[in-house]
Amino acid sequence: MDKNAHKNDEPRSQEFLTFMLGGEEYAIDILKVQEIRGYDAVTPIAHAPEFIKGVINLRGAIVPIIDLRIKFGLGTAEYTPFTVVVVLNVGSRVVGIVVDAVSDVIAVQEAQMQPPPELSKAVDLRYITALAMLAERMLIVVDIEGLMLSADMALVDEAVA
Repeated sequence: MDKNAHKNDEPRSQEFLTFMLGGEEYAIDILKVQEIRGYDAVTPIAHAPEFIKGVINLRGAIVPIIDLRIKFGLGTAEYTPFTVVVVLNVGSRVVGIVVDAVSDVIAVQEAQMQPPPELSKAVDLRYITALAMLAERMLIVVDIEGLMLSADMALVDEAVA
């Protein structure tokens, strides 16, 4: 058997950072993550949407902080010592997302990914790319870059076509 042929047959996997939000476990592409830090006070921005908690100064860069629990309609967030901010690089922006807790970094095989279920139009699945089925866990895989750069996040001006 040709050794190179076997190499192409290896299952493809992708690494994700997993985190908790309101009792559910979510996953985002690890390559978008810049750093993970504890939740700290933010400077509020007047007239910003409720899910934009404010901004922080991260080594001279002003970084908007998004509370995903509020954005996803998962109730009011309680900030505890376990609450963290995941700092992301999306597009040309640095953005922080507040999550209840970070779980771990895992590799998910392509075969473990299932498309999200088709639900009513009232349920917004635009940024849910897959459900990852692991032994005793189901992860909701989020297109974090698509979500953060979307017009409804109010973080970037829409590109002129």
